[in-house]
Amino acid sequence: MTLSRRGLIFGMPLFLAGCKTNQVDQQALYGDKLDERHPLPRVALDKIPPELRRQEVAYQTQEAPGTVVVDTPARRLYYVLGNGRAIRYGVGVGRNGYALAGNAYVGRKAEWPTWTPTPNMLRRDPEKNMKYAGGLPGGPNNPLGARAMYLYRAGNDTMFRLHGTNQPWSIGQAMSSGCVRMMNHDVIDLYDRVKVGDRVVVLQA
Repeated sequence: MTLSRRGLIFGMPLFLAGCKTNQVDQQALYGDKLDERHPLPRVALDKIPPELRRQEVAYQTQEAPGTVVVDTPARRLYYVLGNGRAIRYGVGVGRNGYALAGNAYVGRKAEWPTWTPTPNMLRRDPEKNMKYAGGLPGGPNNPLGARAMYLYRAGNDTMFRLHGTNQPWSIGQAMSSGCVRMMNHDVIDLYDRVKVGDRVVVLQA
């Protein structure tokens, strides 16, 4: 057996162990969250495409560390770390005509937030939304999921949010009423990183 072939064979267990470790690490990111007000079960990773799972990636930008960049066409959200790195999350975005563009900032944050339909939502679909006009308390059936970050401009609520979802299958799609939705495990992670006042940049095509 040649030396190069022996090296290849001896190196294989190490390579395979690395793949297995990465899979275990990713599952740890999406494990049971039993300490939540409404406990979250682990996410079955085989149902989430790898490119939509949370991970640190190379990301070149002029935005300062701590900035949130929503790449709407790509269905990705980046939390800028600096030094050419960012945390990347898969997201669901607004349908055509229901999307924010440009700059905003996080005006407030909430855990297991109450959801109240916007005036536009009430006008568009009163039969569906009017029963929630007084607000739907946070919980497993709430469309805002486990966390929400409310986007403001010049002191005014834009009515757009970064939030969790009780429809994880919608991640990677354009189907919301304009807000940016994330898997609950991911929105909790982003919520813990973001501070009120942090800059948010929403890119459109």
